[in-house]
Amino acid sequence: MNESQKSPEPELPADGLEAFKRAFRRHAAGVAAVTTLDPNGRPVGFTATSLASLAAVPPLATFNMAQVSSAWPAITVGNHVAIHMLGPRSKHHAERMAADRDLRFVGDHWHEGPYGIPILDGVTAWMLGTIIEVHPVRDNAVVVVQIEDGGLGDEDDALLYHERSYLKPGDPV
Repeated sequence: MNESQKSPEPELPADGLEAFKRAFRRHAAGVAAVTTLDPNGRPVGFTATSLASLAAVPPLATFNMAQVSSAWPAITVGNHVAIHMLGPRSKHHAERMAADRDLRFVGDHWHEGPYGIPILDGVTAWMLGTIIEVHPVRDNAVVVVQIEDGGLGDEDDALLYHERSYLKPGDPV
C-alpha cells in the first residue's frame, strides 16, 4: 500500500472536554421530551437524550438535565412530569422543546393531562410520573421518576440524536 492509500490518522482531541464531546456526538441516543408545570403553574419542558429505564418494579425512569435549564425550578421531589418518547413524525416536539422557552407551549400541539401536566400530541408513547429523587451533580442533576400512568400513540420509528442531528434508524449519517 502506498502513502496515498493509507487511512489518515484520526485526529486526537486536545483535551478531555473535546474528547467527551466528540465521542458523545457519535453515540446515537433516543429522543424524549419532558414536560411539567413550574411553581407558578405554567407549562415548561425540554428535550432529553438521557432517558433511561432504571427498574421495572417499581417502574422507575431517569433523565439528566442541566440546572441552568428554564425548567429546573419545576424539577422537585413530589412534582409530576410527563415523559414523551418521540419518533420522526414527532421530531417537531424535540425541536420546539429545545428552542425558545417562550414558544414551547404556544399552539395546539399539546393538551392538559392528569394534574394539569402538558401532554404532547402525536408522540409514540408518554408516561406520567412523580419525581421521587433529584441528585445534583455539579451544575447538572439525575432525576428519578416513578411511573404511574401513560399511553401509546401511533407506531413510529425511533427518533435518534446523532452528530447534532435528528435521524431515524437507517438514515445516512
